Order: sequence, then C-alpha cells, then structure tokens
Amino acid sequence: MRATPQPLESLRILVSCVRHENFSRAAEELGITPAAVSQRMRALEAQLGVKLFGRNGPKLVSTDRARALAQRLEQAFSLLRTAVDECLRTKRVLRVTCAPTFAARWLVPRLASYQALPGADAIALDAAQQLSPAGSFDVAVRSGSGPWPPYEAAPLLMELGTPMLHPKWLSAKGRPTARKLLKIPLIPDPRWRAWFKLAGLPNAKPQFVRTRFPNYELEAQAAARGIGAALLSPLLFEEFAAQGKLVAPFSWSVEGPNGYWLLWTKDSREAHFVRWMKSQFGI
Repeated sequence: MRATPQPLESLRILVSCVRHENFSRAAEELGITPAAVSQRMRALEAQLGVKLFGRNGPKLVSTDRARALAQRLEQAFSLLRTAVDECLRTKRVLRVTCAPTFAARWLVPRLASYQALPGADAIALDAAQQLSPAGSFDVAVRSGSGPWPPYEAAPLLMELGTPMLHPKWLSAKGRPTARKLLKIPLIPDPRWRAWFKLAGLPNAKPQFVRTRFPNYELEAQAAARGIGAALLSPLLFEEFAAQGKLVAPFSWSVEGPNGYWLLWTKDSREAHFVRWMKSQFGI
C-alpha cells in the first residue's frame, strides 16, 4: 500500500520541533503559533501512524523515529535549497533592442567589459531601426523625445550634431569656416538649419547630396568615404576622429531635439543590465 504524501510544511515543522525539542521555540522560528505547531504534529502522527513526540515531565522529547526522519528531511531540504539557488543563478537571456547607431558606437564597444562583471546578464542584441513590438524585448535603447508608455523609461543623453567630414575637404583651403562649409556637399539632416543658425548664418543655403540615409551610422560611413559632411555626435563618433577617418573642425554642436532613452518592461526593472546602464549615465 502506497504511503500518503505528507505536506512539505508539516515536515518542515517537524524538523524544527526535533531541532528545538520545544513546540514554542519551533513556532517562534517558523512565525506561527505554538497551538498551530501542536495541531500539525498531532495530524502528522495520525497520518503516519507513528509516535513522534512524548513528554518527560514538562519537557518535550522526540522519538527515535522522529529524529531519524528529521535527519533525512534536513538532507532533503538542503537539496531543495541548492536546487532553488541554482535555478536563480541560471538567468534567462535578456532581450535588448537598440538603435543601430547607439548599438554600434556606444554599446557594442563596452559589451565585453560588461560581460566580465559579476552577475552580468546574458544578452540577445537586436539593432533595429524601429522599436520592436511589445512582448518581443525586455530592454530597449531608442532615439526620440519620449514618453514611451507603457514602458518605464529614463533619458540617457541628448543627440548632438556637429559637422564631421573626410580630411580631403580640408586640403589646401585650410580649416573650414561655416561659410566654406556651404561649398561642401552635406548629407541631408533636418538639424542643419539649426546648426547654421548657431554658426551665425540663419539664411544659409547649403547644397545637399541626393542620397538620404536611414541612420547616423550610415551617414558616418558615407562621410568617411568623402561623399559629404554629416551632422554627427562627436561623442558617439569619436573613434572615427581618433582614427583619422573624419575630422570635426567646429567647436559647437546643435543639441536635440531628440535624445537616447533607456526603456524597460516592469519585469526587467531589476535586471543587472538595466542597473548597469543607469550607472553609466548617472541615473
């Protein structure tokens, strides 16, 4: 005849009672009343058909069978705790979708350092131009003005734009001025008018190349091949300047109107990656 499975809670109470040899101290440890402990133990004895506790005067005494059972249960509960700990250490892959420029110029160069951190999340990265559908990502970095309902969000940095161009455009003509820039083909960007206004040329009529590019990363690649000057972030494209692929001859940048935002779902608010991203930007 098969034994009736016992409730885990009753077995946990048994272990505590045997350890303390006292229902009241066991109740205090478990956060329940002594009466509840006593009732559970009487029910367990009836279910098992085994005497678990007796009295030696006022003192509670566990039987040999109770002590043997409690010892085996301690081992079993230890295995359960280990299994749960291992489960918690095995993190699911965090789905991160990111604007292509931010992914290429900021995130990817730092991923190796991030993955070396204790507790770092495993990441599946999608560098998508548009925000992925709800339910298909856990964390996102997007370019825009916000807000981003229903996601929780925090601004990371404003978009900056300063002219960056191939060194060939400097040639013998020396360092360009804003007026000289009007003679160089420009890669289309709606922020050029604001930049020229900052440069003191509110009525500037620049010439633009005929190709429009879908993101700053491709604009930078085009500028690095001498197609024209692009309005780019000196922060995100500092590597291009360091490598001599592009030069940024002007000291001022147009800011906004958009910025890069960190978005996350409610289930991902405590993800290690989210906390790390916030720390990188002082959020």
